[in-house]
Amino acid sequence: MIAGPGVLPAEEIEALIASGAVNAPAGLKPRQIQPASLDLTIGARAWRARASFLPSRGGSVAERLEDGLLMHELDLSRPAILERGCVYLVELAERLRLPADIRAAANPKSSTGRIDVFVRLVVDGGGSFDEAPAGYEGPLYAEISPRTFSIVIRPGSSLNQIRFKRGECRLGDSELAALHASAPLIDGDASIAGGIGLCVQLRASSRGPVGWRGRRHASLIDVDAPGALAAEDYFEPIAAPASGFIILDPDEFYILASREALVVPPDFAAEMTPIDPGLGEFRVHYAGFFDPGFGWRRGSRAVLEVRSHDAPFVLEDGQLVARLAYERMAARPRRLYGEDLSSHYQGQGLRLSKHFRQE
Repeated sequence: MIAGPGVLPAEEIEALIASGAVNAPAGLKPRQIQPASLDLTIGARAWRARASFLPSRGGSVAERLEDGLLMHELDLSRPAILERGCVYLVELAERLRLPADIRAAANPKSSTGRIDVFVRLVVDGGGSFDEAPAGYEGPLYAEISPRTFSIVIRPGSSLNQIRFKRGECRLGDSELAALHASAPLIDGDASIAGGIGLCVQLRASSRGPVGWRGRRHASLIDVDAPGALAAEDYFEPIAAPASGFIILDPDEFYILASREALVVPPDFAAEMTPIDPGLGEFRVHYAGFFDPGFGWRRGSRAVLEVRSHDAPFVLEDGQLVARLAYERMAARPRRLYGEDLSSHYQGQGLRLSKHFRQE
């Protein structure tokens, strides 16, 4: 399948796998292939590291580990515990041998971000996280840092995903405005500047909470056990504030939702961009990929994984908190997000990760 510039759809990802550009010792499973991304999986080796790091340009991850950053190796012959507040480096099962015109970008999966696990892709010789340059050939690693909850992983667990891109993909503001005018991307007025703005919803729209705040010292979360946990054991529900605002406490984790319902048309993909420091002293960016067809026809709200920085910060209902950048697909995927995928998040409002029982 030959396509033009843009994010590669599932069919082209399959072609990359067939050509050996993406490979794994035990092969890749069909369930790893999403409409515009590939789920990456934990491999056979993992280490506790002293700190987060990038390899020197031209150097390898293995060389940096030999510089004294390695504390100990984990035994992955059985389920392993990654403790909150610690940094781990995991060798992923997949390797890349990309064509000269294909680059890759990675992001945590939605379920990973919603349990406050910080995951970034690391490649040999890489000068930045979550990127593999065009033509990259070599292993893939994931830096994993659980922030609120300790987690259980094993070989085959999937915490992050990768997109493959050819040429210029991202829509400029004028292109995004034209797309919104022809096929509304959010319900309501659009603030477009480096992406389409999303505001936080803190007014009650139902009898449920408007958000959740993570509980410290909760039990382990097994990342491969969907629907196993009671939400109240891990999160404190946040009722709609009478004042119209909440105060974010430093170093606490919140799950909130966007006021807007958004749509990603079938010929496009989207990504939540890192927070602009000018919007406030908080971060709203963990799992940022939105596949073609997300919210299609009925709209879905974006779930926001929020963490304040060093100072308490007032967050008001309707406040601008994030921007969603749209990218053109190289071709429309035959299967859209939520179609025959039994997606946990299609048509969502405020929703915790798939690990929790939904009442």
